[in-house]
Amino acid sequence: MSPLTGTLLTFAEQERSALSIRAKALVFIDPLSRELEARARRLATSALPVLIQGQGGTGKELLARHIHRESQRSGLFVPVSCAALSPRWADGELFGQARGAGSAGRTGWFGSANGGTLYLDEIADLPLPLQEKLLRCLQRGEVERADGVAQPVDVRLVAASSVDLARAVRAGRFDAHLHEYLRDSELVIPPLAARPGDILPLAEYFLGSYASRLGSAARQFSEAAQARLEGYGWPGNIRELENVVHFAVLVAAGDQVEEDDLGI
Repeated sequence: MSPLTGTLLTFAEQERSALSIRAKALVFIDPLSRELEARARRLATSALPVLIQGQGGTGKELLARHIHRESQRSGLFVPVSCAALSPRWADGELFGQARGAGSAGRTGWFGSANGGTLYLDEIADLPLPLQEKLLRCLQRGEVERADGVAQPVDVRLVAASSVDLARAVRAGRFDAHLHEYLRDSELVIPPLAARPGDILPLAEYFLGSYASRLGSAARQFSEAAQARLEGYGWPGNIRELENVVHFAVLVAAGDQVEEDDLGI
């Protein structure tokens, strides 16, 4: 068995490790990031719903979790991918459904987030009728189950989108009234290349985390590697940076990551 093979975890263990590492990868070093965090903190202490817009891989869910922590709400943070919801069952999955013939009943994601925060990722992928129903729930403070029964809920909504919702409204893909309801508390995450002050701190965080998890001796970047990290365009944003550093940790020969180890 090679030294590299000996450091590898099973695929499932790597996936769990990556999720744990990614969940903490939030830094506010660059001036743009500090400005974003200050606005997020102010919104967190209010009861307003929040809309987070930004490219894929910029850390929208990380920012949503940060808002939930700063809000000090006692309930859970419940993340839901709108793109992954089944069109047939989305109503019941979101809003709940009573027990009935052939159905065990379900609380729904709204009910699970009662007292806490419901995070809807890629909200533009929610079917238009459910967008309208979502707005009614938020305005009334009650959830209308798929069977028509209404129940009061205390849910803070944080929605995210990688597409411009104003354009989606004009294209007929997003409800104009829901957009108006959300846009006053909008946060826009700049792409990673626009906040260069965050690149090395994030890279060093990922380096330390993956080196520790994988038993690697790599603990720092060479000057050439640092220059390459800072000069690259990062079209995949933080997600791409994480993958690049993860790969570099696997192939680094010593205690220093060299430019050639980055693969970019």
